[in-house]
Amino acid sequence: MAKKKNEIQIKNKRASFDYEFLETYTAGIVLAGTEIKSVRSGRASLADAYCYFDGRGQLWVRGMNIALYTWGSWGQHEPARDRKLLMTKRELRHLRQADKEKGLTIVAVRMFIAENGYAKLVVALARGKKEYDKRQTIKERDIRREMERD
Repeated sequence: MAKKKNEIQIKNKRASFDYEFLETYTAGIVLAGTEIKSVRSGRASLADAYCYFDGRGQLWVRGMNIALYTWGSWGQHEPARDRKLLMTKRELRHLRQADKEKGLTIVAVRMFIAENGYAKLVVALARGKKEYDKRQTIKERDIRREMERD
């Protein structure tokens, strides 16, 4: 029996407007039982999500909001808690070195459910855009829309 393809795609649209992505990585997320149920129903937000390293060298995501699970009241999770990300040591070492550079940050870009049923988070090493870069992005988007209409 074939599994049905999961179409959960939660995106951080604001991040692509505010940042220029230099590198992207896919990381696993440590979630509680009710959190994964809420993510599978599409009730999560990455609007202000960013990543940071703690004192032990582990990568965490902060600002990601996963809504409370609607079908249960026992064992609910805290919606805005920090969540641990799972990556290889090489990727973590590289990101930690890059994060120390001035002007670079790590932002959450997209969350999805992988084929094996686990939630994954795409994080990007990013540099903030200046105001004129944002205007250029808006201009390119408007030109692309006009070409699609014609």
